[in-house]
Amino acid sequence: MSATIKHRLPEIIGAGPGRTGTTWLHRVLEGHVDLPYGVKETQFFSTYYDKGIDWYARHFRYATGQRPIVEICPYLFEPRAPDRIKTYIPNCRVIVTLRDPVEHSFSVYKLVAHYAWARGSFDEVLKSRPSLGGGNRYAFHLRKWFENFGRQNVLITMYDELRAQPQSYLDRVTDFMGVERIALSARPEIRDDVHSFDRAPKNRRLARSATRLMYWFKVRQAYGPINLLDRWGVWDFCHGRGEPFGRLTPEQEEHLRQRYLPEVEELEELLALDLSAWKKPRAPQAGHDKRKAAVAGARAASRDDLRDSIFK
Repeated sequence: MSATIKHRLPEIIGAGPGRTGTTWLHRVLEGHVDLPYGVKETQFFSTYYDKGIDWYARHFRYATGQRPIVEICPYLFEPRAPDRIKTYIPNCRVIVTLRDPVEHSFSVYKLVAHYAWARGSFDEVLKSRPSLGGGNRYAFHLRKWFENFGRQNVLITMYDELRAQPQSYLDRVTDFMGVERIALSARPEIRDDVHSFDRAPKNRRLARSATRLMYWFKVRQAYGPINLLDRWGVWDFCHGRGEPFGRLTPEQEEHLRQRYLPEVEELEELLALDLSAWKKPRAPQAGHDKRKAAVAGARAASRDDLRDSIFK
């Protein structure tokens, strides 16, 4: 690998975890930092590490070096990621966004069901995939990142702040990156709504095939077809249109609150933060639900048009 390519690696990684507004943050940062070309997440330090550092560096071949190089990819819960990143980016700075573990578990469940990686109810998937719940061991994972990169080089942010005060959240991130602040008021196309999954696949066989095709493209860095099919609504058509996911029941939420309580308290001690809001049930957010319903309706209408033009 040439020295030129070698140095085109991120100096900042938004390590997630997933389901904490990473897609939103990537969109906001476009044009202000250098991001991977053609794709949001390379997944190099987790899924594609065997492809080699040249494969990874190719994603940043258009970086000019005049602004920070950044990747937003959910590496936080990958136990090998900190050491792998330390090997190639020893002075990496890291951004982590933490989310209420109960909400996070349910959001991850919707993701794995949406992509047909798992089937069944939330309780069934949580039982069959212990890693889904184990991924909320924030304190356990953070200690390794602190050890590798230094506490001062790991910015801890909160998903609740992103939802309630997106400008304040973004200011903290850009200040940490050392880039000029970005005014969200000047970006009306960027909503405060983060990417979510509302429905299970209507046809799991179709969804599994679409997921395999998506990853076939990804391993070859063929991001153009992935993005084109996304704009056409093909991925939404294949992975959605089924039953709505619904909500956690009060009994499920109470069970999970008790399950995660020791880990929440461990995180409180590690970060010296008050996380009492994570220890009690959340009040329904009616206004947010209405916004989500409106967005989902618009997407559904778009998918109907695509069905007529592509799949009919």
